[in-house]
Formats: sequence, structure tokens, C-alpha cells
Amino acid sequence: MSFLKLKPKITTILANNSESTEQRLTEVCELLQTSIGYYDWVGFYFANAAQETLHLKAFAGEPTDHTVIPFGKGICGQVAVSNKNFVVPDVKAQDNYIACSITVKSEIVIPLFKDGKNIGQIDIDSHVADPFSLEDERFLEWVNVEVAKIL
Repeated sequence: MSFLKLKPKITTILANNSESTEQRLTEVCELLQTSIGYYDWVGFYFANAAQETLHLKAFAGEPTDHTVIPFGKGICGQVAVSNKNFVVPDVKAQDNYIACSITVKSEIVIPLFKDGKNIGQIDIDSHVADPFSLEDERFLEWVNVEVAKIL
């Protein structure tokens, strides 16, 4: 499904005030994971600034042991520090990579800002090498802007 067709579906999910924030985030993860062929794992991590850790709040895909990630560790931890998108075409080429599964070949992490502060991120793993484009980055930035509105 195209990013353009996914946008109204995401807007509808996020607007459903009868569900908890975590339920809505999980639904967004599930929609992305089932609608985009190379999005094999999708999750939202949120920062605990005092502890300098990221905490997994919602995801779709295989369960992960990486539910808490220290700032600076792995791709997610680096994004928590840099406040910048991080696209990894080949995870094997990254020194500071936390392997979630031997099937993961690439990853994209986009920071989530609320009131100008990096409060978390969306993290996507793919079993395909180098699938992420600038279009993915822009779409996921949009997703995070929409998510920030319900936080």
C-alpha cells in the first residue's frame, strides 16, 4: 500500500479516543508492518531522560529482548543522542548495532519530537538490504508528527 493511502488510515487510528494511546500506537505499528512489504518490525520507543534510556511501548512483528536501550547504544540509542534520522542500509556495516534478529538486514530510525524535544522514535527493521528511501523518511517523519499530537 502506498504511503499516500496509509495517511488517512493512520489519522483515523490516532483519532480514536476510545482506545488508549498505547493501543493506538500498536495499531499504527501493525498497519505499517502489514501494509509495507519491507517493514518487518515496527516499534515506538520513548525516552526516559532522567535515566537516559529508551523504552519500547508499542510494536508489531517478532517480540524483541530489546525493550530498554541506553542512550548512545545501537541505532536507536544513537538517535536519542543525535536527534537525527538514521538510515542503515546494511546493519552488518554498523559497529554500534544491537542485533535483534539474524534476519534483519537494514534499519531506519526517525526521532519523535514533542514541543521541540526528542521524546522517542519510530524504529523499523527490514529483512531486505537497503530498502529505505527518502520517501520512507518523509513519511515516517509525518507519522511522528501525527503521533506527537496525541501525546
